[in-house]
Amino acid sequence: MTDINKLSINTIRVLAADMVQAANSGHPGAPMGCAPMAHVLFTRFLKANPKNSKWLNRDRFVLSNGHGCALQYVLLHLMGYKVTLDDLKNFRQLGSNTPGHPENTHTDGIEVTTGPLGQGISNAVGMAIAERHLAATFNKPGFPVIDNTVYAIAGDGCLQEGVASEACSLAGHLQLGNLIVLYDSNGIQIDGSTKLGFTEDVLERYSSYGWQTLAVADGDNDLEGLTRAIEAAKAEPNRPTLIKVETTIGFGAAKAGTEGVHGAPLGAESLAAVKALFDFDPAQKFSVSDDVYRLYGERAAEGARREEEWHALMARYAQAHPELHAELVRRIEGRLPQGWEKALPRYTPEDKPVATRKLSETVINAIAGVVPELIGGSADLTGSNLTRWKGAVDFQPESTGLGNYAGRYVRYGVREHGMAAISNGIAAYGANIPFASTFLNFISYAAGATRLSALSHLRVLYIMTHDSIGLGEDGPTHQPIETMAMLRATPNYLNFRPADGNEVSAAYLAALQHSDRPSVLSLTRQNLPQLEGSSIESALLGGYNLHTYGSGDKIDLLIVGTGSETSLAVDTAKLLASEHALNVKVVSMPCLELFNAQSDEYRHSVLTPGVPSISVEALTTFGWHKYVHRPIGIDSFGASGPVDKLYKHFGLVPDVVAGKALKLIDYYKNRPVPTLDLEF
Repeated sequence: MTDINKLSINTIRVLAADMVQAANSGHPGAPMGCAPMAHVLFTRFLKANPKNSKWLNRDRFVLSNGHGCALQYVLLHLMGYKVTLDDLKNFRQLGSNTPGHPENTHTDGIEVTTGPLGQGISNAVGMAIAERHLAATFNKPGFPVIDNTVYAIAGDGCLQEGVASEACSLAGHLQLGNLIVLYDSNGIQIDGSTKLGFTEDVLERYSSYGWQTLAVADGDNDLEGLTRAIEAAKAEPNRPTLIKVETTIGFGAAKAGTEGVHGAPLGAESLAAVKALFDFDPAQKFSVSDDVYRLYGERAAEGARREEEWHALMARYAQAHPELHAELVRRIEGRLPQGWEKALPRYTPEDKPVATRKLSETVINAIAGVVPELIGGSADLTGSNLTRWKGAVDFQPESTGLGNYAGRYVRYGVREHGMAAISNGIAAYGANIPFASTFLNFISYAAGATRLSALSHLRVLYIMTHDSIGLGEDGPTHQPIETMAMLRATPNYLNFRPADGNEVSAAYLAALQHSDRPSVLSLTRQNLPQLEGSSIESALLGGYNLHTYGSGDKIDLLIVGTGSETSLAVDTAKLLASEHALNVKVVSMPCLELFNAQSDEYRHSVLTPGVPSISVEALTTFGWHKYVHRPIGIDSFGASGPVDKLYKHFGLVPDVVAGKALKLIDYYKNRPVPTLDLEF
């Protein structure tokens, strides 16, 4: 190991330890152990330009064991990203540029938000899919405009998580030779030695997935061994590579090689001893020599040169393939195709009843050709989710005879969590818009990743079908009751429960136009009528006055419906108008989040103050008391049976709902009706 390499690696170790000590919080062990492999990767292999961290053809780096983010922040600082020495000093402080786990929305150079273990390596699989797809779509002989590698560092905890197994199994099948994972095998986790519960042969497991597996026995010192391993990984075109790197957690510290150095500051005495061991002045904090800055600066300059070469290549590409160039630039810039929304179908009440999952299929078929960046698939439920459009080609290695990398339909298998995490990686890569599909109830399998979609401000479309007891005989194991409430409680989500064809089209329009948040489209198995008063434009407001039934100026009752229960609200209103001479306004509420974003004036024009109100939804009533006086729904698990009998069993039929509405009206006859949905 040359002096400059040794100095650089020890600088990373000491800076990381200084950061954790200053914050009195954090994880020094992983950064100190991973410093050699990270140094080799960043100074010898990573193609990136710190002055333009969003350059599309950069290599991607993911720190899957995100608790070790002091390592990544130090590397970003040394490379010249927008991470200053003061940012390192403010590690884990409120509002700082260096939060406690990497966040893609906070820090320049962070590709994806990691910390929940297993997510980052799964995101890396998505990034590798995105690269392979774009390369197959846009590269032409002599014009490799997309040719980057995806690197990740992952620890024992990441490889124990089920989501990583799901994603990595698929990566092996898909032969993603552009994916290289450095496995930090330090034998330690929070509870102690991995011998307590993780004794499998990881390399054998990954080999069975179809990965190339390599090993570096001395990850603390053998820089040339690390270099040879990464070179061998880059030379393998048809298999992702896992490199097992045996390291010492907290290398150089008094508690090195133990759980004691995992998640706590070293302490002043131990930190001083580490600095002395590495020939640093124990009295100095956050010390970086000019030689280390110079080495990393040279690598950054090489990255800038590589980007300049790419722009020159793109200029020649524009001359040789002008249409492809224009399309690629549009997608890089994140612009949707001009006029794509004109392809969305519209409906009238005269159109026949159709299940909203089937209406969704109609939309997908309408837009798949005009929004070519749409890429995704189903977790082994294609025939039920109805997400594969006519003429779709599967994303598969050409050698399988099942498709090719230019294909846009991904066969995820029964891997809901992996599917969502992979979708986050595809979205984070850029120039693609991913969708993922399963039954709504099974989005709970994917909750760890879907939450990160929202936190990371990633546009992922979750197309979820069989959205209530309306799925029928499969029963409570498959019927989501609480699921939508969980999703609605998650910040930065758009949750749609469309009632008819116009609202389905509006859901897709809003989901694609909101580039900084994920969307869930909750769709029915059963047929629904096309409603009088619905429109795409109205549905984009989240909630709107659908129709009023009865006569007179005074509204006696307001009924809010979502999804399949909006037509139930209509039927109830008609019954109350015809049999009780009431004037009943029906409100359709396909998306509470969009409705909440409207002005107070608009919201109160819909949820009319002073009028008794009920909501009807074949899900939990949780959360509805903010909007209506009497929510009607299901606050138990569902049941197995034919759909019509289930709705009657749970009281979601016009006569039962009308009876509850009449009791509410009677209750407020001599009482003031409280105004709800107030913001102070």
